[in-house]
This record gives sequence, C-alpha cells and structure tokens, in this order.
Amino acid sequence: MSEQGSETAPRAPGFRQVVASVLASFFGVQSSRNRERDFQHGRPAHYIVAGLLFTVLFILLIVGVVNLVMWAAAP
Repeated sequence: MSEQGSETAPRAPGFRQVVASVLASFFGVQSSRNRERDFQHGRPAHYIVAGLLFTVLFILLIVGVVNLVMWAAAP
C-alpha cells in the first residue's frame, strides 16, 4: 500500500481560512502549520486581494477614528 493512499488529499484553503491567515499575518501570529498550508495549497492572488482589502479597511478605520476625535475636540 502506498503512503499517498493513507493520507487525505490536501485542499486549497477556503474563504474563512484565507481571511484568518491574512488577519493573523497583520498581527504576526500565524502558526507554522497554517503558513505551510497557505504556501503549499493557497493561491497567491487570494491572499494579495484579501491583504489589500483589509489594509484599505484598516486605513479607513483609522481615518474615521481620527476624524471623530477631531470633531469631538473642536470648540
């Protein structure tokens, strides 16, 4: 019996796994197991798009908070 037959076929990471990996990478807490899964079975375009999207959302959140604080501090 071959060794490949005893292992389950690896699957590409799903939407939730891509989002979790991108968010974990923002904080620098990605596990080595997930990182290996991402590099072996993930598509780079999915991670690039998710990373850009979350970066834009983060910047918009910061701008919104700063504007709110500046509005509240105005005399």
